[in-house]
Amino acid sequence: MSTNTENILFSEPFRVPLATENLITVINSDHIHGDGPFTSSATHKLSKLTGSKNVLLTTSGTAALEMAVRLLHVGPGDEVIVPSFTFSSGAASIVAAGGMPVFVDIEGDTGNIDPALVKAAITPKTKAISVMHYGGVPVNMDAIMAISRDHNIPVIEDNAHGLAVETRFGTLGTIGSVAIQSFHDTKNIHCGEGGAILINDPALVEAAEIMREKGTNRSKFLRGQVDKYTWVEWGSSFLPSELNAAVLDAQLDEFENIQKKRFSIWNTYQSELVEWAAEHSATLMSPPEGVHAAHVFFVLMPDQYKRDALLAHLRSRGVIGTFHYVPLHSSPAGVKYGRVHGSMDKTDSFSGRLARLPLWPGMSDEQVKRVLDTMKSFQ
Repeated sequence: MSTNTENILFSEPFRVPLATENLITVINSDHIHGDGPFTSSATHKLSKLTGSKNVLLTTSGTAALEMAVRLLHVGPGDEVIVPSFTFSSGAASIVAAGGMPVFVDIEGDTGNIDPALVKAAITPKTKAISVMHYGGVPVNMDAIMAISRDHNIPVIEDNAHGLAVETRFGTLGTIGSVAIQSFHDTKNIHCGEGGAILINDPALVEAAEIMREKGTNRSKFLRGQVDKYTWVEWGSSFLPSELNAAVLDAQLDEFENIQKKRFSIWNTYQSELVEWAAEHSATLMSPPEGVHAAHVFFVLMPDQYKRDALLAHLRSRGVIGTFHYVPLHSSPAGVKYGRVHGSMDKTDSFSGRLARLPLWPGMSDEQVKRVLDTMKSFQ
């Protein structure tokens, strides 16, 4: 456990004792590659947790996004509408398929894509809409799905931050045609590197199985539906090893405990920083309807200068806060491969003013207090 002389890290992977036992079981077995008992168990737990009937583990959230884009037949000349304020994989997966990401602006308070701007960005080339639930705060999926139905355009949910978040629209990850989860070690549930794709359109299930298994019908073979498997379509090696699945399976057993700890820290920040925020003309993260995943806690400072000063202050006292995404529309690859629709003023402002505080379930009460004391000492 950290002491006052040690840095409080921004994020630290949560360690589950059962993971070690699971790993030893795999190492001592004759099945270390994917699709073993732990893959099956973790998949079942994810299905139960999300309510999705069709869950496939992947090597990463990025791999799941690459699958999602290709499952919707995005190819050269096609466009996919995506927020500029998201991780690079959200756009790189489109480019990898030969498509063009079309960047649109966000809502200024949540960091989520603005549905009105999605509608305005649609062209005859639009093949899909990709949304990300930033911090596990739901995008307005009623509005997004209405646009999807009106224009017959499928939706990808990038739900890397929002595992099992229940909303008035439904559980995140089960609303669009296809969704992705990330289990990178910075996420609430992790296996070091890993992900999952949730197939909500039944017509895409078989194609997803083939794509994940290097373009073969191996999944059918394993179920005894064919006597041998063969190459039938484009695919790649998107299946994680049983080692990753073993860690993920153990983490999923602790989901409720992990979330309880994360929410305790999040709620403490939110309640204890009200006066501080007013004094500094800052805005605390305040999810609409209070729905979120306790994945991040952020404050929006009045301008980038004060944001940078706050982060420098925290770091000088051993508290590692951080900013987040550099907007993709202004990145070198974004300029090269994508195009911008409309103003990006809210994206630029949100990105430039955002500061995230340390938040991980292993934080002690002493560490949380130290973060708060350090915030309150900022002038």
